[in-house]
Amino acid sequence: MDNKMFCYQCEQTSKGTGCTTVGVCGKTPETAVLQDLLTYSLKGLGCWAACAAEQGCEVPQAVYTLLNAATFATLTNVNFDDKRFKEYICEAHALREELEKRLRDKGSEASPPTPANLPWFDLLAHPAAWKLSQGYLATASVDQLTQLGKMTSLEHRRHIMDPTLMGLHEMITYGLRGLAAYSHHAEVLGHHDPEVDRFMARCYAFLCSEAALDLGATLAMVDEVGAVGVKGMRLLDQGHTTKFGHPEPTQVRITPKRGKAILISGHDLQDTADLLAQTEGTGVNVWTHGELLPAHGYPALKKRYPHLAGNYGGAWYRQQREFAEFPGPVLMTTNCISEPRSSYADRMFTTGEVGWAGVTHIEGKPGQAKDFSSLIKMAQELPGFEYEPPESEAKFVTTGFARNAVLGVAGEVVKAVQQGHLKHIFLIGGCDGAEPTRKYFGKVADATPQDTMVLTLGCGKFRFYDHEFGTLPGTPLPRLLDMGQCNDAYSAVVVAGALADALGTDINGLPLSLDLSWLEQKAVIILLSLLHLGVRNIRIGPKLPAFLTPEALQVIVDKWNLQLTDVKHPEQDVAAMLAGH
Repeated sequence: MDNKMFCYQCEQTSKGTGCTTVGVCGKTPETAVLQDLLTYSLKGLGCWAACAAEQGCEVPQAVYTLLNAATFATLTNVNFDDKRFKEYICEAHALREELEKRLRDKGSEASPPTPANLPWFDLLAHPAAWKLSQGYLATASVDQLTQLGKMTSLEHRRHIMDPTLMGLHEMITYGLRGLAAYSHHAEVLGHHDPEVDRFMARCYAFLCSEAALDLGATLAMVDEVGAVGVKGMRLLDQGHTTKFGHPEPTQVRITPKRGKAILISGHDLQDTADLLAQTEGTGVNVWTHGELLPAHGYPALKKRYPHLAGNYGGAWYRQQREFAEFPGPVLMTTNCISEPRSSYADRMFTTGEVGWAGVTHIEGKPGQAKDFSSLIKMAQELPGFEYEPPESEAKFVTTGFARNAVLGVAGEVVKAVQQGHLKHIFLIGGCDGAEPTRKYFGKVADATPQDTMVLTLGCGKFRFYDHEFGTLPGTPLPRLLDMGQCNDAYSAVVVAGALADALGTDINGLPLSLDLSWLEQKAVIILLSLLHLGVRNIRIGPKLPAFLTPEALQVIVDKWNLQLTDVKHPEQDVAAMLAGH
């Protein structure tokens, strides 16, 4: 191996080519290869789950639960705790053994195929044939597992695989990581889709099959990942709206309010609901951060819990400064964690699949609320906000324009298009990041003409969410509609489809342009889902994925006219989008 590690799964990857010494996200070489080893183990588990399903053998839900949770744990900025990765690896091999036993107990001698001609499995046995005994795993150190991980690493595979094929394999893998995030969040809310679960196993098995040698079959799987991505987004949308109601347009305070305080960040609405229930009557206010801003729009949260006080701070990459300044404990529920600084590490907590070595982790049991008492006790001991500005100086933003809210005024939108008051709709959203080039997305939003609307979702909105856009001339419609977090992408899909039907066209016939900021793998599954739906002329940026070779990228450009944002000339991009390009 030429480098200590190699990772290029996210947009922030070093020099736009790959992190080779330590991840820009803070991932160490040891963590990187443990994630590679976990992925290798999950491929083997997926092979056995797919085989068992084909043989009519019941696959325990625990298998799919682990496939979703552990796959999600490898997504950018989720888990940096090496001991936790060992736990995932142990569980993957234990479940793999259980599946084999179930098949044998059923009288079946079937086993997954283990073709010997796959060059990317040259240092260890095929994932379906390779297994680690529980005895070995019980005594193996993290260092020993790290050495094994080097034999499964991307750094090794990139030297022996055709780069175009490898790029597409990685695109499938990263799409699965995004899909797993949706499925895992939905499962926390009690929602499953057996088709999505089985696909996760079947797709891992595909990457271990001879079919994965074929470019055409691999491209077909890329498309299928996108198709199932739509199902995954719908599943999570059902989980959110069934439990918490459909979001409603809601003003959210973004200036401090005097009182004891807890900050909750990430994406998890169930953790948010449980924390609100446990802080009720304690004198502690709960503030959201980052992607949890849209939590304020859900009726079951905003109407029941008046101590859901407001939103503090902006996008995830600003957390090291914002968490340091927050006068209470911080709970990180999902991805987007950055290395905690010493100024707040002792008052930071993680839960779910997120983790950082040395940070207190709050465990939970399936179907039970987590115990946040230690977090609440700390909040009561810390000062909280001791000052608030006069109410006349308080600032607010509006969120909650999810699919039901927008469809509720769809008639007004259609009429505005037909009467010429609304010339174009811009969907500007996705992930945010620290690079100066991401100012482009705020400049695009600010450059949109007054007779256009801006839809946004994800933390990309923090580039412009507090700017004044006013209303659409001749209508009561606000020009800026915040549709939620990146987990709410399904709302945009539904709204676009409904508007297309109402105007007698398809999505590509709408006066609609998508200008998307990407960072991690939920953005990959959203993009693949949009491409599966046939959406053309999407712009992504601030730079293209490093894992896509020029040849693989050209296939996508030729079919869907995927474009790179012109970060130096946002006004020109606005003009091009208005012209339908």
